[in-house]
This record gives sequence, structure tokens and C-alpha cells, in this order.
Amino acid sequence: MQLLTFLRQADIFYGIPKEHLQKVAEVCHECVFKKGEIIVKENTPSDELYIITEGIVEIVIDPSMLGPSPLSAQPAIIANLWPGQTFGEIGLVDRGMRSASARTASEEARLQAIKREDLMNLCESDHYFGYLLMRNIASDLAFKIRNTDLMLREQLLWEARPRT
Repeated sequence: MQLLTFLRQADIFYGIPKEHLQKVAEVCHECVFKKGEIIVKENTPSDELYIITEGIVEIVIDPSMLGPSPLSAQPAIIANLWPGQTFGEIGLVDRGMRSASARTASEEARLQAIKREDLMNLCESDHYFGYLLMRNIASDLAFKIRNTDLMLREQLLWEARPRT
């Protein structure tokens, strides 16, 4: 029952009726990670969505994934995610490679993982649920894209500033 209450508070399940959340809870499995552990690695296959239930998760990108980089191009933390937030949504949509790594920033992180296949089966079995979930995922991804756009613009402004 505690999981159901938590799912109700997660952004991607906003407005989804209790009976649908109960089905989601049935396909969740808990994962526990210690500080510094890699949860998912950038540029690897993506087939799970993660919901943070406890702790903090860092989202990290590595510029060297694009090819040889200057010595100063080190992996960078682009976001910290907290309980109720999710990652791995892009893989639900396109089954592509992960666009970033995720690692535990707190002493411990507890996550609920949902396999893509299980969630897609729920969407197929109830199209109204599928519509609500995909609408919420689209809203969440739009929010993340806007934040990334702002960070990129800030970086470009910083690099273009006059130097004295």
C-alpha cells in the first residue's frame, strides 16, 4: 500500500486513477544502490524506467562519448533528481541508447524499476491509462528539454562574454 501512495505522488502518474496505479505497483521491483554506484550507464540499451523513492540520483553526461575531447572535457553532473522524480523515460518511447548515466549521490538510493515491456503491456491493455501515462511522460520530457535548453544558453552566454 505504501508503494501505491508513493506512485500517486510521482509526476508521471499525475491524474492516473488508483485502479491503474495498482497495476503499475504490481510490475514494479525495488532496487537499492549505495553512494557512487552507477545505476545506468550512458550509451547502453534502455529498457527500464526508474522512480526514485528515497535518496538522490545524479544525472551525468560524458562529452567523450562524442569522440576525442580536450583534456578539460570531463563528465559533468547535469541534474540531481529527488524522490518522486523519474529517469529512463526516453527509452520507453524510442528504445534507444541511454542519453546519460545515473549514479547514487546520497548514502543510499531506493528506486522502483519498471520494465518497458511491462509498462507497454499495461498501456495496450487499457488505452485510457496509456494515453494518460504518455501525456505525463511527454510533459516531463518537455520540462527536462526546456531546462537543458536554458543550461545550454547559459553556457553559450558565459563563453561569449567579453574577457578583460
